[in-house]
Formats: sequence, C-alpha cells, structure tokens
Amino acid sequence: MAKSRDIARRMQSVESTRKITRTMEMVATSKLRRARMRVRQARPFADRLTAVVENLITPELTDLDPLLRQPDRIRRAAVMLVTSNRGLCGAFNVNLIRKARELLAELQASDVETEFHVIGKKGISYFRFRNVSMAGTHTDIGDDPSPEDARALIDPLAERFIREDLDAVYVVHAEFRSVMSTPPITRRLLPVYVPQERPTREPYYILDPSADVILARLLPLHLVSSMYRALVENAASEQGARRTAMKSATDNADDFLTTLRRQFNRARQQQITSQLAEIIGGAEALKG
Repeated sequence: MAKSRDIARRMQSVESTRKITRTMEMVATSKLRRARMRVRQARPFADRLTAVVENLITPELTDLDPLLRQPDRIRRAAVMLVTSNRGLCGAFNVNLIRKARELLAELQASDVETEFHVIGKKGISYFRFRNVSMAGTHTDIGDDPSPEDARALIDPLAERFIREDLDAVYVVHAEFRSVMSTPPITRRLLPVYVPQERPTREPYYILDPSADVILARLLPLHLVSSMYRALVENAASEQGARRTAMKSATDNADDFLTTLRRQFNRARQQQITSQLAEIIGGAEALKG
C-alpha cells in the first residue's frame, strides 16, 4: 500500500485540479447565461425575417435579384465551419469537425468543387495538421459575436455568388437546443430558398415600394441574420458543452478525492499500528 505521504501529495494535486475545473465551470455558467440571452434575441428576428422573405419571393423575381439565382447544377460551393478558439469542452469540436468532413465528402462525391473556410483555432489546427487546404481562416470571433462579425464573413461569399464564382454557400455549426443537447447541423445560406409556387393562403402585405425593391434590401439582411444566428448558437453551444465537461471533471475529482481519503486513512492506520507494535516490542525487549 502507498505511504500516507504519497497519498497526501496526490490528494493535494487532485484538489488543485478540482479548483480549476470548478472555477471554469462557474465561468462557463456565467457566459452561458449571456449567450442564451443572445440566442433568444436572435432566433425570433431570424425566423420572422426568413418567413417574410420566403413569402415575398416568387419564381418570377429570381431573374431580378442576383442573390435569388437558382443554379441548374451546383458546380462550386463554399463550406464554412464554425468551431471554438479554446478547448476543454468535451466532444464539441470533434462533432463539428466530423459533420464538416461528411459534408465535404458528400459534395466531392457529387463532383462539386469545394472551398473550405474555418472559423476558430481548434478547427484550423485540426485541418492544418492534416494538410487540408483552407481558403480562409478566422480566429477573431470571440464569445460575443456581433452582426458585424457575421457581415464580414458572409458578404465576400455573397459577392462571389452574385458574380457566379460560387453556386452555393453552406455553414456548419452547433445548434443550441439545451445545455445537454448541442448537435452539429448544416445550413445552406445560398442560394436562397425559392418556393416553386405561391402558398395557397398568402399573408396580407401592403407592399410599398414593389416586392423586388423590398427584397433587394431584405436579402442581404437575411443573409447576415442567418450567419449571426449560426455564430451565437455556436457560442452558446460551446459554453454549454464546456460547462457540462467541467462539471463532469469536478464530479470525477470529488469521487477520486473520496477514494484517496479512504486510502490515506487506511495507510495512516496501518502506519500507526506498525509504530505501536514497534513500541510494544521495544518495551518487551527492555523488560527481558
């Protein structure tokens, strides 16, 4: 059995680690609260804006706005992967990377020329280590993404879509459903979905100016809103995954400390018993 001094050192090391994981859990919980608020604010706006755009779009308008272009076949596509800048969040980044690799393999199997854009240090380091070509990398998106960050990401790709350099733009990110459920998903940002026919029950709109003029203003906003939603949902999912991982690490440290305390008590008891036996043996030797 290990000596009590060695067990005490291990207990001290585990306790130090537990303090770190507990602190990180508390920090992630605080950041998660703010991130969830941003998600709750972004979702209704994005959903309503998407509904308005889809109700305004008709097949006749696709020739009037270049963002409504519907390619006959996707020949060249851009894939954006959103990961985190920091680790210690469980399988969060692993799941995102796996989802992006599946999408890339699917597009390449369909003879689609694909360019890859990665956001976040974890994704960049993974694909750089495996010598995967990346057309763009971004590490400046923090825990509090802004609409300006989203605009800086989507506007260059939208301009290339307008010039017909790209036929599709996809983004892979985590969808925040709950702290325990943050699955990776794929969204197609471009081309914008165009219904083949008008809905049977149209919403009542009074359009001034015309629909094509309104769409020319709404479509860029719709793209920025969709990209911003992807960023805030991914940020909230990251904090949720980190909180879960750090809580699990803290609980494991607690269990390990309980086991070490039992071992320490046994070792200490054995040491005291041995010392008492030596004292008694010495006393008996002196009597003889």
